[in-house]
Amino acid sequence: MPLTVGTAGHIDHGKTWLVRALTGKDTDRLPEEQARGISIDLGYAPLDLPDGRRLSLVDVPGHERFVRTMVAGATGIDLFLLVIDAGEGARPQTHEHLAILELLGVDRGVIAVTKADAVEPDELALALEEARELVPGSEVIAVSAKTGLGLDELRAALARAAVEGEPGDAPTRLYVDRVFSLHGIGTVATGTLWSGKIAPGDVLHADPGAREVRVRSVQVHDREVDVAGAGQRVAVALPGIERRDLDRGDVLVEPDAYGVSYRLDVEIEELAPIPARVLVHHGTATMLARVVRVGRFAQLRLDAPVVAARGDRVVLRAGTTVGGGRVIDAAPPRHAEPERFERSARGEVLIHAPVRDSAGEWAFSDNWFDELRAEYERRLDVADPLDPGVPAPTQAWAAAVVPRLGLEQRGAKLYRPGAAGSLGAREREAAELEARLGFEPVKVEDAGLARFLEQQGRLVRVGDGYAVSAAAYDRARAALFEEIGASGRVTLARFRDLLGVSRKTAQLLLERFDADRVTRRIGDARVLRRSAPSRPK
Repeated sequence: MPLTVGTAGHIDHGKTWLVRALTGKDTDRLPEEQARGISIDLGYAPLDLPDGRRLSLVDVPGHERFVRTMVAGATGIDLFLLVIDAGEGARPQTHEHLAILELLGVDRGVIAVTKADAVEPDELALALEEARELVPGSEVIAVSAKTGLGLDELRAALARAAVEGEPGDAPTRLYVDRVFSLHGIGTVATGTLWSGKIAPGDVLHADPGAREVRVRSVQVHDREVDVAGAGQRVAVALPGIERRDLDRGDVLVEPDAYGVSYRLDVEIEELAPIPARVLVHHGTATMLARVVRVGRFAQLRLDAPVVAARGDRVVLRAGTTVGGGRVIDAAPPRHAEPERFERSARGEVLIHAPVRDSAGEWAFSDNWFDELRAEYERRLDVADPLDPGVPAPTQAWAAAVVPRLGLEQRGAKLYRPGAAGSLGAREREAAELEARLGFEPVKVEDAGLARFLEQQGRLVRVGDGYAVSAAAYDRARAALFEEIGASGRVTLARFRDLLGVSRKTAQLLLERFDADRVTRRIGDARVLRRSAPSRPK
């Protein structure tokens, strides 16, 4: 069965350069991409493996503005090629791309630590170890697109990860990710063939809309083929249909094999609180939806039709990726509104949940309210001592009900009156952590503990999940002000030398100063912001 591999990773970590080194093909085809030096749209290339197999490779943009495009490219891939800059380590889009891959069920792949020629050996060793911790079980290869270091090892690792499954017998389904016109050929659509086969002469439907199209020719990586199979990157020539009549998000399917629906029932995996309105990514399509939650399940009510099947994956975003899910019903009936029922801690339906009376006021039974209050008391009993609050309800009735619970609402959480965070039995753990802290960042697995200790002034968080001592941060800040006061600016290399630390440590500290709005970056240097104090604290 042919396989497709997709890149993932933060902007400027070298995905496109690595693809060019591996395949000989530049996937940045747009003039704007070449002028700006960043990927904006999806790119494609064939990747030949040492064992003679050929993978289809999808290169995705790494900028946070193009996550929608990244998801479109990641749907339908079989394995990932995660790219991490040896000098920078994992960055925000590294983590979001990994979360998206997990939500899509893509759990096989290889990590390439790029620009290995540009860092010192000890820094490279640290970057490799951090990459192994990030995705346990995946091979990690140090590479350089500039020198060719590690490219053969990377191809071999991809060959080991590219375990082929049995092709399914589902009807043909190809989600369109690109449409263009060629002189003498007409409209051409490309995409990853999710299931089935496509051959010249096939008659398919372009959905939504059930427009009949006939396939004139089929290409796989610029070569005409008699038939294309599931898992391959496919380009199909479609005479008789205008370029403007197809777009990314449309799907070519076997006639009458799939339905079109405005609703999906999904089993939810939540990364962050999922709001009532989200962007739903399915296949190569994106549409708004209203979320009707019932526990770990939800009905997505879409503002545009979708062609889906049971078992498909969706990604949900609201500014950032908040979750995803597996489709359990691709054409469900309309379920009851959540205001009409709630579930207790034991799972039973409480039929007397709030409803609006004739005057538009919320009405609810005493039994329902007592059950709600008891449930919040149970949640508070097991809340984290570091932050002894629980998420407040967000339903429409919350404003009318919460004031009667006898709890304090602080932001998005409810607390018992006067409750405050404390270390309790974790004081010894906190003291042991503090004893390890200095200039070199220490990994802190418990984000809640790190946040609490930072609020107490006992450490300073840097990067993603790391911390330095408060004293080290203050010394670094003093050195920063002294250097900028003398020279007007400070570079990463100069700051590293001033502190006598690694490049990565200096970079994490500078990024924290940026986040604290002490400095701002201009080119390869930092200067003080106008709002920054004239001398350190």
